[in-house]
Amino acid sequence: MCRRTRQIVAFVIGDHSARTCAKLWCKLPAAYQRCHSFSDLWEAYSKVFPKETHRSVAKGAGETNHMERWNNTLRQRLARYVRKTLSFYKSDAMHQLVTKWFITEYNRDCRNAVSYS
Repeated sequence: MCRRTRQIVAFVIGDHSARTCAKLWCKLPAAYQRCHSFSDLWEAYSKVFPKETHRSVAKGAGETNHMERWNNTLRQRLARYVRKTLSFYKSDAMHQLVTKWFITEYNRDCRNAVSYS
């Protein structure tokens, strides 16, 4: 998430492993790879993100509040992330498509909100 615009700049769907985190790092635009970043204390982030620009912080520090809020919004608006039933609609391909659609709409709304301010 871009701290200035609050738009989502990259995402991956997967577990909390270093492998998934590396996929996220590769999807980040080069300009964002050089920026300072903050994350919660998941070990994978410290293994993948450069120590010069990345800082792992506790949730109480407030540096990840906007991202945590966005994660809650995602779970509220896309119930597929909290349902326990198994079906075609919970496949990885469908998660990918629905999440990409949601992020596109979310980013558009963020852009419109900034242009009206």
